[in-house]
Amino acid sequence: MTQPPPPPNQPPGPPPGQPPNQPQGGGFGLSKDQPPAQPSAPPTQPPAGGYGTPPTPPQGGAPYGYPQTPPPAEPGYGYPQTPPPGQPQQGYPQQGAPGRQPYGAPTQPMHLQSAAPAAGGSGKLLNKTQLQIVIAACVAIALIIGGGFWYSSAQDGGKSDQAQGSSDGNGGDKGGKGDSAKAAPDGPGKEKAPADTASQVAFQLPLPARLDVTGVPGSWVTDKAFVKTSVNSIVAHDVAKGSVLWTLPLPGQVCAASRHMTDDNKTAIVFEAKKRAKGDKGYPPCTEVGVVDLTAGKLLWSTSVTGDSTGDENARFDQVTLSGNTVAAGYLGGSAAFDLTSGAVRWKPTVDANECRDIGYGGGEALVAVRRCGSYDNPSVTIQPLDPEKGTPLSTFKMPEGVDDARIVSTNPLVVAADVGDSGMFGISDFFSIDAKTGKLLTKIAIPGDKYLARCSASDGVEGCQFVVVGNNRLYLPTEEHEGTGESYSRTNEIVAFDLATGKAVSGRADAGNGYHALPLRMDGGNVIAYKWPPYDKGGQVVSINGATFEETVLLENPSDKTVRDAETSFVETGSEYHFAGGRLFIADDTLSEPGSDSESSSKYMAISFGPKG
Repeated sequence: MTQPPPPPNQPPGPPPGQPPNQPQGGGFGLSKDQPPAQPSAPPTQPPAGGYGTPPTPPQGGAPYGYPQTPPPAEPGYGYPQTPPPGQPQQGYPQQGAPGRQPYGAPTQPMHLQSAAPAAGGSGKLLNKTQLQIVIAACVAIALIIGGGFWYSSAQDGGKSDQAQGSSDGNGGDKGGKGDSAKAAPDGPGKEKAPADTASQVAFQLPLPARLDVTGVPGSWVTDKAFVKTSVNSIVAHDVAKGSVLWTLPLPGQVCAASRHMTDDNKTAIVFEAKKRAKGDKGYPPCTEVGVVDLTAGKLLWSTSVTGDSTGDENARFDQVTLSGNTVAAGYLGGSAAFDLTSGAVRWKPTVDANECRDIGYGGGEALVAVRRCGSYDNPSVTIQPLDPEKGTPLSTFKMPEGVDDARIVSTNPLVVAADVGDSGMFGISDFFSIDAKTGKLLTKIAIPGDKYLARCSASDGVEGCQFVVVGNNRLYLPTEEHEGTGESYSRTNEIVAFDLATGKAVSGRADAGNGYHALPLRMDGGNVIAYKWPPYDKGGQVVSINGATFEETVLLENPSDKTVRDAETSFVETGSEYHFAGGRLFIADDTLSEPGSDSESSSKYMAISFGPKG
């Protein structure tokens, strides 16, 4: 399933210092800007790839478990790289790209064909050569069962001479479950497994009336409410029943929303100054910054601001965050900050003589600016932790040559994602672990784009990374899908970790299980909360993963009923907002398709929630 493109937040015309028709960078594999064509009918043969899709095995492969010679630079995942012999049967159930509906369910289980008998069979004694072959096969099987997890070595090529220690994302640590006696350094989590992990649909939010493709970014969970942006409004729903608690009308549509909220449930938004009208040639600009009380359902204040780069016009913003008592809104042409309590302007968008300006901020425990200098064709990018009251830099780290943008994954500890020299996939080639106090690089972790599922989207601003979390002084990432085990030809993945001090891969992994692929959502103390996208015949799961041992605890398991499963997977995996809190899962869309669209790219609901039975 593809995601429809989001509406532009600004009227036509490039921002200062940016040429017209600038291509959108990043993307989550399924581009919001140019959705691929959908198949008109189910294929007659099982398609390759896709989560849960049974791949077609190559012809002439060796028997399952026989020692394989891996192709050059192709690391194994601890599983056999060549599927068992035998072709999938015609009409075997498929599951396409994430969010796409399965074509059907199997009526009969599929069984593997028997491997050809080994040489020296029929009860005869094996000669020395044959015995060596058998021993080698047994060793290969033992390695597979042991679940070893290796990544191939890759060279940095000397591109970064700043790193005190670095890793290419292919660390040689052997996988495993680790020492179960260890506790995660950041402590125990709050989420506990219930007596019965089976869930039911708590509520579904219908799609609101809209004129065309509409962005609805932003959703939050408090102790009493699930709060979701809608068209020209923000609506709070009872966290258990979905009934409306309050509705906050807005002058126009929400363009951006902070993923953070204060301890007393306040958050920040950017929105248009007036409503869109049918037939408008352009959308109203996103000039208004405001703070919303998510408990009371009130807009506490809203304001706009001019700056050096905007002349007499109000500055436009396409992203917003908060840290402490500071709200910071960003844009390629310059950024601004406001007092969270009063709305007073802390600083305005500025562009200096070297064409330097803050293009956006990472928030949360600290406030960190991504600052860009120079022309569009020859930019340089720096990362600057800021004094949130004054906006003055506390330290500066200069990104390597070939970086024209950056994403803040975490502000404490400071972790930055970037695509160095446009060499990566999905907006990432490397993660940078930085000492925020000194501005010195601790380590660089190169991430091969074909081996990891984390994504960073340029259209989602400086905080636009998904499925990557930081905790326990580690970076937790999902691997890309690969072949599973057993007779189903299923796909699966793992969650692995890297040490932020050394950049080396940490021993151990959390397996998603056949047919599932795991997506880390957030930290819960020292535990990783992950959502498992389901296979064709089951519902999704939420698990808590011990950040030290990778031991998994199931917190929620959704129904396998096809109707429910179709609703759950109708959301585009990489264009949705995920929350798990208090034993409840919420999945919400951030972009609504054009009214009347019946394509597979359309979600059935604006949001869906799963909770405990009873």
